[in-house]
Amino acid sequence: MLIFCLKTLKTMKKLNFLLLFTFTFHLSTYSQTYDICVYGGTSAGVMAAYSAKMAGKSVLLIEPSKHLGGLSTGGLGQTDIGNKYAITGISRDFYRRIGQHYGKFEQWTFEPHVAENLFQEYVKRANFSVLMQHHLLSINSKDAVIQSIEIENGVDNEKKIIKAKVFIDCTYEGDLMAKAGVSYTVGREANAQYGETWNGVQLLNKHQFPDGIDPYKTPGDSTSGLLWGISNHRLAATGSGDKWVQAYNFRLCLSKNPANQVAISRPADYDSTKYELLLRQIAVEKPTQINWGVMHIADMPNQKTDINNKGGFSTDMIGENYDYAEADYATRQKIVKTHESYTKGFLYFVGHDPRMPEHLRRQMLEWGYPKDEYTDNQHFSPQMYVREARRMVGEYVMTQQNCEGRASVQDGVGMAAYTMDSHNCQRLLVRDATTGKMQVKNEGDVQVGGFPPYPISYRSLIPKRGECKNLLVPVCLSATHIAYGSIRMEPVFMVLAQSAAMAAVLAIDSQQSVQDIDVQKLQNVLKTNPLADKSEPEILLDNDVTPANVSSKGNWQTSSKGGKYAATQLNDNSKGAELKTVTFTPDIQKAGRYDVYLFNASPGGGGGNPGHEEGNQTGKSRQTQLRLKAGAMVKSMRIDTQQQINDWLKVGTFQLAKGKTNFLEISNKNADGIVVADAVLFVPK
Repeated sequence: MLIFCLKTLKTMKKLNFLLLFTFTFHLSTYSQTYDICVYGGTSAGVMAAYSAKMAGKSVLLIEPSKHLGGLSTGGLGQTDIGNKYAITGISRDFYRRIGQHYGKFEQWTFEPHVAENLFQEYVKRANFSVLMQHHLLSINSKDAVIQSIEIENGVDNEKKIIKAKVFIDCTYEGDLMAKAGVSYTVGREANAQYGETWNGVQLLNKHQFPDGIDPYKTPGDSTSGLLWGISNHRLAATGSGDKWVQAYNFRLCLSKNPANQVAISRPADYDSTKYELLLRQIAVEKPTQINWGVMHIADMPNQKTDINNKGGFSTDMIGENYDYAEADYATRQKIVKTHESYTKGFLYFVGHDPRMPEHLRRQMLEWGYPKDEYTDNQHFSPQMYVREARRMVGEYVMTQQNCEGRASVQDGVGMAAYTMDSHNCQRLLVRDATTGKMQVKNEGDVQVGGFPPYPISYRSLIPKRGECKNLLVPVCLSATHIAYGSIRMEPVFMVLAQSAAMAAVLAIDSQQSVQDIDVQKLQNVLKTNPLADKSEPEILLDNDVTPANVSSKGNWQTSSKGGKYAATQLNDNSKGAELKTVTFTPDIQKAGRYDVYLFNASPGGGGGNPGHEEGNQTGKSRQTQLRLKAGAMVKSMRIDTQQQINDWLKVGTFQLAKGKTNFLEISNKNADGIVVADAVLFVPK
């Protein structure tokens, strides 16, 4: 009996040890701790994680889907920039590496799989942890500090607890921000709220139906009901606010190569009545091409496309996304599928419906889904274009005044330069002022630009003081609807994500909240270590940005028109009647070999009177005379300026001496047209 009891006791001890081991193993598996957790594997998310890991922090990147890169891998291959000067740091490095893939210095148009492979290279290079197909469930906060988050595997519903010192929300939806209790908004502010003019309701002639398009199923009969896609909302006063969100769509990658095509087939839930408005629009406009007539087809490498919305009725699914921002994960997936079904049906309708003009059907049938893209999603992009969802209301709100330069900030940690751009938010009935009949119109599309790059405040990336001390939000940042329309570009998101990551590093190192870090120190880190790898920074000289390094002889015209790097360019149209030069003198910190590039801008004006801008986009001199001093060598050369317009032209590779003894001089000597002097780049080898 005693022997039995002793054996039983030993067995129980073993069981207890096994239970303890199992419990400990369970905790180590399901609870993980990092310095920085990035939620959202968008292009911004990858850059944030990369930057933080390169700075020596332990990093976890969490992405709810199967793919990294967001829209940059989801079909948006024609990058919206506004002005290339605004794109700095690792974001610029991304487009340089895209260029290397295609045999160029940098490139802003690319195939989806090329971008996705490059994002994977950033993951491998920095070697940070990534969790795919995991979405956020809840947040544990204490004293305005996120202690941990709970996430769930979308495949097997396994849950994990993630602890971190600082969190960065890089989703398009702002999910982490919202669950942290941070102030945010959805929709459009009234103009009066921030003293704006282009926010709120705007009925303009942008991506609009022509006048007189009948909205009823039976033309002229209001009792027959409205055609699909038209809401019964009443048009509110211009500039008034609401909760409507600008339309979403898919940026479509199609192939024109028969060997790389999958035919556009009829969707299972196809309903041709959804596209009746397209027929009525075409009957009035009579387009000869599907490109610009039905949709905007931008050419991508290897006979592919980036297709976007164009006109009154196109790939934008207006009004079907109002619930998306606040919806749970399952509901969002249904909304995505609704948009996918609409888009596939739209493409099939254009190519196959017998009521479509034959020439448009024939053009559509030249395209197919690309065999070598999205192979795990039937060759269709899995990333819907979420143009705008939640927007944080943080320490500082970026507004129209910032975009237009009427308000500026000193704590800029990135720049934006794109037009204030909103797609339509509503499709509704408007009475024709001439006939008195009801007609269909779109509302909400705004495209207002013409301003130079402007700084984005660090305070727009952080919550209000007291709401959350360890969270940064570089994508759903603090901006009004119309200002966000200018900022919301993929390369800008990547710039702001790098800034947010380095701010997180500073917050950890200084043991401060994200609201209390030294922003000047952050700005200096971004300037002196732009690639986050401690490599020597390139040197950009521009007549606006570095005026102390740019000198001129003769009467050059300053123009804000034409192509330009930053705000303006210098040009001359005297064809060498009087010798004029512009000299760019770099301050070389380290002697060595440098690639020298000239920004080959299209001309912005004539050349006679200072301040007079003719806006001439033609007449550029076929060649431009250069003189370069590199160390003891002085070399004169002529460069063909009819190629690579508004892009970098390589002058050559040279051994430059330390200090300010080197220069590149642009001259109007022997010019046969307008000579442009704008920016010069020195890239260390």
